[in-house]
Amino acid sequence: MHTVLGYLRPYRFRVAVGVTIKFSAAVFELALPLLLAHVLDDLVPLGDVSAIWRTGVIMLLLAFGAAAANITANRMAAWVSMRMTETLRNDLYRQVERLSCAQLDRFTISSLVSRLTNDTYHVHQMFDKVQRGGIRAPMLVLGGLVLTFFQDPVLALVQLLVCSATFVTIWLVTKKSIPFYAKAQTAVDTVVRIIRENASGVRCIKALACQGQERERFASANETARDAEITAGVSMAAANPMTNFLLNLGLVCVVLVGAVRVDQGAMKSGSIVAFLSYFTLIQTATLGMAKIFVKISKGAASARRIEEVLLAPQEQQIRENGREFSTDLGMEQASFSYLGVENDLRDASFSLERGQTLGILGPTGSGKTTLVSLLLRLYDADDGVIWVSGRDAAAQPMQELRNRFGVVFQSDMLLTESIYENISFLRDLPEEDVIAAAKTAQVWDFITSLPQGLQTRVDIRGANLSGGQRQRLLIARALAAKPDILVLDSADSALDYRTAAQLYAAIRRDCPGTTLVIISERVASLREADRILVLEDGRITHQGCHDQLVEHCGRYRRMAQLQMGGGQA
Repeated sequence: MHTVLGYLRPYRFRVAVGVTIKFSAAVFELALPLLLAHVLDDLVPLGDVSAIWRTGVIMLLLAFGAAAANITANRMAAWVSMRMTETLRNDLYRQVERLSCAQLDRFTISSLVSRLTNDTYHVHQMFDKVQRGGIRAPMLVLGGLVLTFFQDPVLALVQLLVCSATFVTIWLVTKKSIPFYAKAQTAVDTVVRIIRENASGVRCIKALACQGQERERFASANETARDAEITAGVSMAAANPMTNFLLNLGLVCVVLVGAVRVDQGAMKSGSIVAFLSYFTLIQTATLGMAKIFVKISKGAASARRIEEVLLAPQEQQIRENGREFSTDLGMEQASFSYLGVENDLRDASFSLERGQTLGILGPTGSGKTTLVSLLLRLYDADDGVIWVSGRDAAAQPMQELRNRFGVVFQSDMLLTESIYENISFLRDLPEEDVIAAAKTAQVWDFITSLPQGLQTRVDIRGANLSGGQRQRLLIARALAAKPDILVLDSADSALDYRTAAQLYAAIRRDCPGTTLVIISERVASLREADRILVLEDGRITHQGCHDQLVEHCGRYRRMAQLQMGGGQA
């Protein structure tokens, strides 16, 4: 909570001004019942009409002044809370980008989306309501109690007892409700996750006619979130009825006690009217405070979830005194586990010279993408060492390391922007580099056939493109920045054999100094590689060139026979 509160620090002067204005408005409101009592007790009995009018004008001015001050302060509070939330959301987004992939796995994407949207909204509401009513409401309560003590201590004591009971009630209810709101936010994370899964897999869901099952799954998660919200809401709902009961009970007591004291001549009837006005102010302010506590309950639970991300340590540190290596790219006895239980990659070792091609082949789940993720340092190896451009990958600044790579993953994203922006990918690359990359990726002929060429807009997730067109655009994106190392993870899966052959030939022709890493199940795509790794169950079982593997690796030989007729061209 302290971290989130720190976001108000840059606006402390504006907050102080708003507090001062709210304080002034509260003073104006507290003065009105005193003037009303003065009119009823002093001026009306004297029949001084002019004095009554003057006092009425003063009361009118105070009423308008309080309204104007409250409006001004509320506008300032809204501005501060919006700016503070904007900064908080930006910082939270930047922190999410800085998190390691292992941390992203632990938080989960759906939870991070919920924290960036739902939780920041609750924090915004908390700060807005606290600034609007956090000063005015306590000021009206405390000021009303002090002024009534000066008028009649007996009636003031009744008000004090009622207010004390009300505050204790609100505190107890709030203390009980905060944990329920935290659970409700966790339930919302699950709803967001299911929505994301349905949105990304809508074609598969429709194709397999699974809409009914998905509706049931969403309904179940939605029901869980609803129940969590109901539990929190029911717990917090007790605040308003109980405070209303206590305040109405106090109002009855004030009227009864006041009537007795007026009858005894201990106080004037105008003071009773003032007491009732103060009691109305105190009642309204106390109910307002109950609503503020609801916002604080939600906001505090959300603030803690946000702080978990903001305070997450930077796990991937830059290693000092990293080793130098004679080859450009490689691993030495590298092992890694996603869950820390069983290694997903074991004792991986290979090396590659600059400009050579590395092929990676293996069944699903054998560790192909994991190996590439370690090269990119998306994850850190548990054991062993990995080097890129002849230097320990863990000893290189992250931006410098990643800039060496151009990558096409299995499930990559396209922006809902123009084709140019999708290839440039927010890097402001020159158009000639984009065109050159598109030609190498065998997608330029398709682009020129479009009415708007490079400015043609791509639909959400590339829905207006075929699978092969999407893959070639992604390859063009990876090539456009002229990377030192190009990684293609199953990037030819949607390409026909002829187009794939033309693609690899163009890459070798146009990017002669680029180190190429190809993950593919097609032997034809790998046969020209200088080194091919065959993975099974997270281990590199064989490595060598095409001819060596055909001779010594049974799995590779069988694939070559099935795909290429004995491994011959």
